[in-house]
Amino acid sequence: MQKLDRNVPLPDMMQGRWADIDEPSSELVIDGGEVTCFGQAVDYDFKEVGEEDGATTVSLRVNDATKEDNFQRANITELVWTPEGEFHAYNTRFASQFVRLEA
Repeated sequence: MQKLDRNVPLPDMMQGRWADIDEPSSELVIDGGEVTCFGQAVDYDFKEVGEEDGATTVSLRVNDATKEDNFQRANITELVWTPEGEFHAYNTRFASQFVRLEA
């Protein structure tokens, strides 16, 4: 995995406005390196980007290990673009699939 600063944009295929497939009013917005989920900006310090079995993965992280547990519970922390073109986001409490919203 490649460790990247917060200001580095997430992968191109993840950019844009997305809606939860099961709850269309719940949105995920990725604009460059900024991530907003369910109306709240994700306050992360860095990201790890990689590929695994054809999937592109992004892990959002914080530098302070004492805050990691709360961060993991309060925010989406993992983004996955599958080889089939599906987009998923999850953390320790939930997982959602997202579909792109039309501009």
